[in-house]
Parts: sequence; structure tokens; C-alpha cells
Amino acid sequence: MAKSEKTGAKVSSAASKVLKSKTASKAEKAVAASALTQTKSAKEVTGKAVASAASTILKSKTASKAAKSVAASALTQKVKATKTAKKK
Repeated sequence: MAKSEKTGAKVSSAASKVLKSKTASKAEKAVAASALTQTKSAKEVTGKAVASAASTILKSKTASKAAKSVAASALTQKVKATKTAKKK
């Protein structure tokens, strides 16, 4: 089930800055691209690889404020895995 959230204007602007940055890492740019993809459609969700990269960015001491903002937004748009109870 997809969440009905989209990337807002402030985060879209931050994502654009990250994509234009010469110092941003590939992971930061991948997360920014994912966030921009989710700007117009609430049907798009963050995949596992991008969510993992976003988590790494949030933990990073060297990532820019813009990159962390975009990473946080991407993680809020990730579909949470559902746990199934195993019967014994």
C-alpha cells in the first residue's frame, strides 16, 4: 500500500540544489532524484536502495543540510514493510 505523500516545494528546491552540486555524492544525488520524482505523484514511493542511501546520508557528519532534508523526506515516503505473524 503506497503512502499518499508527495515531496513539497522546499524539499524539491533542496533536491535541485543537491543535484546541481559538484560536491554531492552519488548517493545524495540518487536520493535527490528520487525525491524529485515524487514531487507530482503520491503514487511514487522510495525504494529499498534509495531508502538505505537516505539513512546513510542522515547519519553522515559531512552531508549538507539540503541533502539531509531531502533524505528525510525520501524516508517518509517509503512504504513500511508489513510483518506477517508466523503460526506454529
